[in-house]
Amino acid sequence: MANLKTFSGFPIQNLSSDPVPFAQAKTNDPYGGVWASGGNLNTARTYSGASGLGTQTDSLLFGGRKNSSPASNKAETEKYNGTAWTEVNDLPAVKEGVAGFGTTTNAVSAGGGNSPAVANPTCTWDGTSWTEVNEINTAREKPKGAGTYTAGLIFSGNPHPSVSAATEEWDGTNWTAGGSLNTGRTNVGNAGASQTAALCFGGGPSASNAVEQYNGTAWTEIAEMNTARMELGGLGTTTSALAMGGYDDSSTRAIVESWNGSSWTEVNDLGTARNNASGSGTGTLGLLAGGNNPNETNATEEWAFSGIPPTAPAVGYSDALVGQMYYNSTSGQFKVVKDGGAPIGTWASSGAVNTARGWMASAGTQTAGMIMGGDPGARTDKTELYDGSTWTEVNDLNLIRGQNVGAGLQTASITFGGISPPQSPSSIANTESWNGTSWTEVNDLNEGRYGMSGFGTATAAVSGGGTDGTGVNSTETWNGSSWTEVNEMNTTRWYLSGAGTQTSGIAALGATPSQVSNVETWNGTSWTETTNANTARDQMCDGAGVSDSNALVYGGATPPASALTEFWDGTSWTEVADLATARKGIGAFGTSGAAVAASGATPTRVTNTEDFSAEDFTINPVTTS
Repeated sequence: MANLKTFSGFPIQNLSSDPVPFAQAKTNDPYGGVWASGGNLNTARTYSGASGLGTQTDSLLFGGRKNSSPASNKAETEKYNGTAWTEVNDLPAVKEGVAGFGTTTNAVSAGGGNSPAVANPTCTWDGTSWTEVNEINTAREKPKGAGTYTAGLIFSGNPHPSVSAATEEWDGTNWTAGGSLNTGRTNVGNAGASQTAALCFGGGPSASNAVEQYNGTAWTEIAEMNTARMELGGLGTTTSALAMGGYDDSSTRAIVESWNGSSWTEVNDLGTARNNASGSGTGTLGLLAGGNNPNETNATEEWAFSGIPPTAPAVGYSDALVGQMYYNSTSGQFKVVKDGGAPIGTWASSGAVNTARGWMASAGTQTAGMIMGGDPGARTDKTELYDGSTWTEVNDLNLIRGQNVGAGLQTASITFGGISPPQSPSSIANTESWNGTSWTEVNDLNEGRYGMSGFGTATAAVSGGGTDGTGVNSTETWNGSSWTEVNEMNTTRWYLSGAGTQTSGIAALGATPSQVSNVETWNGTSWTETTNANTARDQMCDGAGVSDSNALVYGGATPPASALTEFWDGTSWTEVADLATARKGIGAFGTSGAAVAASGATPTRVTNTEDFSAEDFTINPVTTS
């Protein structure tokens, strides 16, 4: 019997030499990593501190809790050498839910408690023993940490009875307040090698898939995990991390997701499902120790990345498709595009909106999105929420409007600008903020406009271009309370598409008044003209994407209404799967790999929704004769 591979859903080309941007697909693990048992802890525990502290062969774990009878908190500290754990000097006091950051020779422990009591002590580790130093400002248990001995931070946690959004920064001596999380939470996963680059993912009190990234000043909401959970382990950096195990509100999970700096991918499960375990190391060589399911464990598992490393696209292969496979007839090996090309994907029909509309604002993710307002015809104030399959009407906008733009998530977003009745064009500057339940009028744009681009979050957004009857190229940024005029776009245009964050965005296509294919990228300060899209079009209503190097634009008018979808990889545009229904003025939101096209005009306004799903490669082992 021979072990073979079946390749599902993707074309295979027979080549005599290897295309440069492709890496070998490992036969044992197409997703790139395996878990193996490591040495057991001497003291079984959960709620321990260590996440991100150390490497796979030089790690530290401290504190924690024994849940089984008799329950007790722990002060024990253990050091791992890649094979075995050795007990070293204890913490000065027993503590569960303690945060940690640094290395095995210079580390910091902060917070913790003896539930429901919480603590604010800080201890430093010099490689031999712990010393109590200046306390954190907000006592809490179960915070998480990132950074170094002299430049670290802690965030989230449980000060009882609430959950915390507070971040505190450590300078080696003292704690000072940092930027708060957008959403207060506890029992999060964490990753980060410095004070200015950290990740916070998941958390509770109810399982979440939200992810935020810290830049040293503020937290920004970024691409969500695939599976909502809390009490998960974390390790790595802002560009290469793992989210491991956790609790999904009903059961303890073994699921693991890998972060590549822009998206999450499910990889091989843990050998043992667990929550509240501690992670250390990198996204390619890490470990997870301790945890709970249903009682505390001393088990350690080690992660080794053994599969397909990301590769940069090479000249001449810009049209390669992620997931596409090649067979090398010389070496007898299969090759797969893992990174650097456009996503293979398809559009699929989903639930109908309740109010057909076009040229509306939109925000959110593929499974938690929203549309608000709309035009032309009788403009509306209706707001609808999308759960990935069904639309639900919720509280209306305060102001009827169309040709407005949105930014943010389903739980926290803004909409701004547009046209309000009467039907003759009358641009507005009004901005409204959504708190997950209702809309509140906040500070206006400096300049009324409609048909502009917009992207970002509820607290960090960008508005660029548009028209007030004549084209404008002005750009404004939103800081959560007010708009500020910043550097103008290079090309004046309206009815364009936008995607990304306040510091990494893109504006594409539009009208000047003739249709254009111009593209500009935004770096948080200024616009730069870059490679044009393949097809000029206007009457967009934004696009989907997370940065200036990862975006999707679709629909619009060429004329007439278009079904065209194009993917941007930071360098070039590639046409991917068309919409099933050509349309313009659509509600567009999500990422380049998981996007939504809602309602719009064909030119008749329609209610149908389509979801775009980009596929990774599929390799299924089979045995045959």
